[in-house]
Order: sequence, then structure tokens, then C-alpha cells
Amino acid sequence: MFTDMQKWAKIRRRVLTGQISNRGACREYDIHWETLGKILTFIEPPGYRLSQPRGSKIDPYMSIIEEILKSDKKVHRKQRHTAQGEI
Repeated sequence: MFTDMQKWAKIRRRVLTGQISNRGACREYDIHWETLGKILTFIEPPGYRLSQPRGSKIDPYMSIIEEILKSDKKVHRKQRHTAQGEI
């Protein structure tokens, strides 16, 4: 991602004032035309944005896990499930 603020402002100023064309800016600064579009759209670099919020992969199994843990309270200590996994 292009995050150099001085270059960002310089490219943005030059293109918006008409000193240089969009194609000329891409060629001169060696940037992709989509990057130039972001430079012209945003005053400062927008940073990383998630397209969708992250979900937990364990959520569908939480009820099963809770049942196992409840049943573990009724059995002998050595018979219970532990948090250690296979290595």
C-alpha cells in the first residue's frame, strides 16, 4: 500500500491542479491507476479495511462444548476432557 504522505500530497496536488495527467502521474511515480484513484479520492491513505467482519469458527460448536464440560463435572477427575490437544 502506498503510504508516503509527502508523495501522496504531492501527487494529489499535481493531478488536481492539472499540472500532470492521471496517466502521466502513474507513469512518473510508478503507481497503478487504482492506487491513483485512491489518492484522488482520499485526503490521506485510508489504511486496511475489512470487507466483512470476522466471525468465530467455534461459535457453531459452543453448545456442544458446554454440554461436554457440564457432563465432565459429573465424572471422575481422570475421566474429564482437558484443554491439551494432540501434538
